[in-house]
Amino acid sequence: MWRVHNLLFFLCIPLSRVTSAAGVLRVFGYEGREANVSCHYRRTHQSNKKYFCKNDCSRERDKITQTKEDKYSIYDDKDKQLFTVTISELTYMDAGKYWCGVSRFGRDIYTEVRLDVVPDSCCDNVTKIQSDGEDSVSFSCTYDSEHETNLKYVCRGKQPSTCLQQALITSDHQQSGRFVLTDDKESRKFTVTISSLTQKDSGLYLCGVHRNTGLDVFSAVELEIKDAATILHIVAYVLPTSLAVLLILTVTLVTVYKCKCYKGSDVSMKAKNITEAGEAKFLDHIYENQGSEVCAMWDSSEQHNSHVYDNEDGSDMYYKFTAPEHIYCNHYEIK
Repeated sequence: MWRVHNLLFFLCIPLSRVTSAAGVLRVFGYEGREANVSCHYRRTHQSNKKYFCKNDCSRERDKITQTKEDKYSIYDDKDKQLFTVTISELTYMDAGKYWCGVSRFGRDIYTEVRLDVVPDSCCDNVTKIQSDGEDSVSFSCTYDSEHETNLKYVCRGKQPSTCLQQALITSDHQQSGRFVLTDDKESRKFTVTISSLTQKDSGLYLCGVHRNTGLDVFSAVELEIKDAATILHIVAYVLPTSLAVLLILTVTLVTVYKCKCYKGSDVSMKAKNITEAGEAKFLDHIYENQGSEVCAMWDSSEQHNSHVYDNEDGSDMYYKFTAPEHIYCNHYEIK
């Protein structure tokens, strides 16, 4: 009976290996780069076997125990009671759940690991700053209040994974060559000033805030540096062009104004000629009417002698012209 009980006990041990987990460790890595997973253990387990596995660790072949295997490598620092697993050449397929295991008699000790793989690029929002021939330029980067004491730094490019290693300046060393970094903790922003600017300073910069856990926090700034000689060339080109356009516009306006004045005077002369012609014609009509009146106003005795009655009572009469000139009354001359 005792043997059967002990046999059942030992048979149950492998089935319970993944049931014990000492917390959850979150790890983040950039695509194409590597991620480091560090797992602690007790001093009493320094000589115990350590391993790393993904998803289910029930099969021995799924356990990574060797120092180097495929894209995984394991290093055990016994002095710090810490063994570290490095996963290289990360892809999105590497994301998921892993386990750090420490072998021991009875049940193994496990630490659950969650790995997230993110793109190695930044950022969706970019602040653009332009410098027009100045000797220096400054830009500021904000951060959360929880990061007041954290390390701040600036690098060139758009890859967060290598930004800290390639930092141009950090808050630990506030001046480096042409770069100066000042951290205003009250307003929660740090400012970077670049002096002795050249066009080579144009490009994308990343502002980084280091975090002890998780990925660093980044914001992006794009600088556009215009050379003073280029600006002078543009001004020298624009000014003559503007003056030429202004001159052409002035000549055009003067020409249009003169044409309008000429057309106005021409219209006035035509109106004057029409008025004078009308007056002359009107006077001719007056003279014709006056001649007709003279013809009608003959001497009463002469008109009387010229009357001819058609009947005896004299009701119908007509004129009898005694001379040809009487017919053309307009040519009648009054003496």
